[in-house]
Amino acid sequence: MRKTEMQDKDTLELARQLAALSREKAPPTLLPTVLARVGLAADSYWTIASPLGPVYVARSSRGITRVSRAVSAAAFERHYRERFGRPVHPDSSKPPAAIRTRIEDRGQPAQGEVPFDLTGLTEFEQAVLKKALEIPRGQVRPYGWIAREIGHPEAVRATGSALAKNPVPLLIPCHRVVRSDGHIGNYSMGGTRAKKRILSAEGARPETIEQLATTGVRYLGNETKRYFCYPTCGGIQSLIKENTVRFHSAQEALAAGFHPCGDCRPAVAAA
Repeated sequence: MRKTEMQDKDTLELARQLAALSREKAPPTLLPTVLARVGLAADSYWTIASPLGPVYVARSSRGITRVSRAVSAAAFERHYRERFGRPVHPDSSKPPAAIRTRIEDRGQPAQGEVPFDLTGLTEFEQAVLKKALEIPRGQVRPYGWIAREIGHPEAVRATGSALAKNPVPLLIPCHRVVRSDGHIGNYSMGGTRAKKRILSAEGARPETIEQLATTGVRYLGNETKRYFCYPTCGGIQSLIKENTVRFHSAQEALAAGFHPCGDCRPAVAAA
């Protein structure tokens, strides 16, 4: 068979498959397969278990675009089309381990990088989300910490707005960012209760964080080594046992002769 005849045959077969999609309900993997064969990449999604229940994780050819809860796959697909202006289809492949372990959060170390497609976000919003990625599992930082770390110390409110618009929660851990007064604050994936559930799964002990915030404690100091930290730096359980001095402000800690921790950098966010 000549080359041109083979190409014509392939074209006719693709046309037949596409026509089938419009006549009847096709298998969910058919359209992505057909698009891939003609060199077009379709957005796709996995359904992955999380501490909050099943979540939908979508990706484009450039990276993860969306993580969200929904009442059904159909509802997720509808919301995705409304937000991004293009369809999304079930992904028949297995989610990469780097994504699955971060979403499921079974206490396993998450190995590997996760590519993100943050198209549509401003440069400032992307900087906020990338800084949130640096907060270790089991720890929290206030909005002011992120604002100052990215060079916009006055933009605390804008930082909160950027985190509220995070399109890929759980993978970019906006749940690890708390209010400036130390309280847990709200969360786009289900409010304060959902945020506490995720932090508890990570070992951050949100009830202790709230207790310290209620009494006005913002930092804990190590009397032997003379440094002070955010209450979750390095793990809240050991920190509370070893760092018994409590401070209501960075200025109070500095005045007492304590120096800021080099890991969580509290003075930078409070200077």
